[in-house]
Amino acid sequence: MSGRKYAFSWNLLGDINIGRPHLGNQTRVEAYRLMQFTLRDVIEAKYGTEEADAVFYAAGKMAGQAFYEYYLKGIEDVGEFVRELQAKLKELKIGILRVESMSEEVGKLVLTVDEDLDCSGLPEIGFGICVYDEGFIAGILENFTDTPYVVKEVDCWCTGDRTCRFSAVRAH
Repeated sequence: MSGRKYAFSWNLLGDINIGRPHLGNQTRVEAYRLMQFTLRDVIEAKYGTEEADAVFYAAGKMAGQAFYEYYLKGIEDVGEFVRELQAKLKELKIGILRVESMSEEVGKLVLTVDEDLDCSGLPEIGFGICVYDEGFIAGILENFTDTPYVVKEVDCWCTGDRTCRFSAVRAH
């Protein structure tokens, strides 16, 4: 026991079949975004934008690492890894992932996520908001490759693009 009250574990997700026998494991995007953006607003108001972004990136990274361990662990082939990741993200309705380019020897990827859970359909606000997704992708890639990655969103629905595009570069 870590002594932390809310240390993440998959057990915190509970048994949906017992806990939600009538509503099941589906919810609406509005409910997810309500939780995400109110939490982000509180963190930003208390600690500033830079710290809020750092918290969301770190949380996304932790989620990505846990996601990899739970759903993708043991896959060694890059092609199979990408196919399984695409299938799982679509199945869970997180988004539709595409790999635009990948250089394994350099350790650089460009990925897009259409219908992104975090931002697709939001108004244009002049800046990208998918910091959690940056961390999520970094965590998945780090666990698959055993190498840290730095992920940055370069296009976002909120900047007028109709897909989220991420640059992922192996950290040195």
